[in-house]
Amino acid sequence: MTLDKIVAITGKPGLYEIVSQTKGGLLVQSLIDKKRIPVNAMHNVSVLNDIAIYTYEDEIPLRNIFKIIGKKLKNAEALSHKESSNKLITFFKEILPDYDEERVYTSNIKKVIQWYNILALAKFNFSSIKEDNDEEE
Repeated sequence: MTLDKIVAITGKPGLYEIVSQTKGGLLVQSLIDKKRIPVNAMHNVSVLNDIAIYTYEDEIPLRNIFKIIGKKLKNAEALSHKESSNKLITFFKEILPDYDEERVYTSNIKKVIQWYNILALAKFNFSSIKEDNDEEE
């Protein structure tokens, strides 16, 4: 399982792994309950490997943030995304101290933590993530 095969689908909870491509889109499998569903062009699909978080200097790929959290927590689950906003913000500042507080909302932090926890429960190996910062130049 790699982050370039893991997607979030707008309007559907959780994360999904791409199983195969179909004539009209994708076949994905939920990381939570292992149910397979077809996804077509009407769905907004975001590949986790392509998402980044704003900092005051640059954008940090989500994969790098997952790797930092995984290293800090030894691939264990983080606090719940349902914790208070203050706890979530405090935790996120420990992970990414220079995130742009005007452009990264609490809802974004909740989503990052929720996705990390889903991956942790699915036994994702965060240490296998490559931190390739110059990849998109």
